[in-house]
Amino acid sequence: MKDGVNGVALAVFIFFFLVVTVLGFLAARWRRAENALHLDEWGLGGRSFGSWITWFLLGGDLYTAYTFVAVPAAVYAAGAAGFFAVPYTILVYPLIFTFLPRLWSVSHKHGYVTTSDFVRGRFGSKGLSLAVAVTGILATMPYIALQLVGIQAVLDVMGVGGGESSNWFIKDLPLLIAFGVLAAYTYSSGLRAPALIAFVKDTLIYIVIAVAIIYIPIKLGGFDDIFAKAGDAYSQINPATGKPRGSLAPGDTAQWAYGTLALGSALALFMYPHSITAVLSSRSRDVIRRNTTVLPLYSLMLGLLAMLGFMALASGVGAGVKGYNGQLAIPQLFENMFPSWFAGVAFAAIGIGALVPAAIMSIAAANLFTRNIYKDFLKPDATPAQETQVSKVVSLLVKVGALVFVLTMDKTVAINFQLLGGIWILQTFPALVGGLFTRWFHRWALLAGWAVGMIYGTWVAYGVASPAQKHFGGSSDTIPVIGQIGYIGLTAFVLNVVVTVVLTFVLKALKAPEGVDETAEGDFTADADDPGVRKDLPVGAGH
Repeated sequence: MKDGVNGVALAVFIFFFLVVTVLGFLAARWRRAENALHLDEWGLGGRSFGSWITWFLLGGDLYTAYTFVAVPAAVYAAGAAGFFAVPYTILVYPLIFTFLPRLWSVSHKHGYVTTSDFVRGRFGSKGLSLAVAVTGILATMPYIALQLVGIQAVLDVMGVGGGESSNWFIKDLPLLIAFGVLAAYTYSSGLRAPALIAFVKDTLIYIVIAVAIIYIPIKLGGFDDIFAKAGDAYSQINPATGKPRGSLAPGDTAQWAYGTLALGSALALFMYPHSITAVLSSRSRDVIRRNTTVLPLYSLMLGLLAMLGFMALASGVGAGVKGYNGQLAIPQLFENMFPSWFAGVAFAAIGIGALVPAAIMSIAAANLFTRNIYKDFLKPDATPAQETQVSKVVSLLVKVGALVFVLTMDKTVAINFQLLGGIWILQTFPALVGGLFTRWFHRWALLAGWAVGMIYGTWVAYGVASPAQKHFGGSSDTIPVIGQIGYIGLTAFVLNVVVTVVLTFVLKALKAPEGVDETAEGDFTADADDPGVRKDLPVGAGH
């Protein structure tokens, strides 16, 4: 890391940060609705986004600060196991092509704002809806925190803040400023802010990746040298574990862990509230179908981005530094390899890549609280204006919670907390996706299956240790019966499904009462222009 503040890079970073800040506040006037005090408007952008905007908005779910910092950092730390993000994004698109259009249709028909709205309407169960909402909020918190870790890594490498001897307030002041700006324009503009900023974000990301994948290998002597040096680095014995640091390809014992993590992550990605928020903001069913067919283009760039972990190793970033924070590897690689001005562009791409998804995530979590906790249990007669105001306030509180999380946690294990969120959110899959195709599952069975999956996944993850921490040190453990090391979330999901299926048979045999289904078969294929689909449907019409 260069000594002092990289003034040129910092100036470029501040320029782009100011640009997106202005765009964030101007977004409040973009496609302004006659009545902005509706959750449909603040939380879903008026359900009016077309193919291009949806493309960039959904792309924000893939290219986050997590992508730029944690994925290459995982490759840097352990080798090819960090590439799990590439196959899971390939697996996810055929999957979502089958169910997202159905979710959009039924949500548009009934005015659903969240996945919990749909679950409550489909199964007639506020308890199951509450479980899905709480899970979504819990899983989103560490995901937002990971975006703030990305911003902090960039600031540290530029020499702004940080330092063990600094006063805690001075050290974290730049992050606090970035957080404050994010909170302000999200409160003001809602989902329109990240939708507008996403254009700048993705443009910067594509430019940085294209330049990095060509320019850095030339400076390092080509890919042959990169892989050779990375292989040598992975072969070094880790004193903490007594085993090699990593490998260029997963070994036989790691293949189950790699495969189950990729599959489980694919099932979980579009269970996250922010992913669904971007989907429901689209103006038609066809917009969703088109986007699921072209979004795999992002996966190509993701594979190239993950290779930056090899380049960081080959360049000697962090070599010989005791306790080096691998989360800094890629920002530091950019500073070491690029001219200062372009390093600033790369840092801006990471920083904005954190702001966009963090805004969407906080909005999605706020929508869940407002619709499925506040309105369902605390104030059933809440007006649309009251719902919107509560969501705005809760979106601030969610971001504050994430900020506290990131300022008090160990930055080197940030990805493990996000993976824990993945274990949790995967347990909502049977209720959401299952409910889109069948109502055979009993509501109480789904709730019991969810509880078993949540308890098992959290308990097993708590017992996983790593050289850095005693608990929550990873997301893989021994799979019961099979005996192989695999992704805890997928094992919990299988237990969830087994409990749900068995209890459904039992409850149906006992003729246990089922909730009222407010949906009809035609609702799942309806489009915006179909007869009977109201365009003036008030917020909360499904309640």
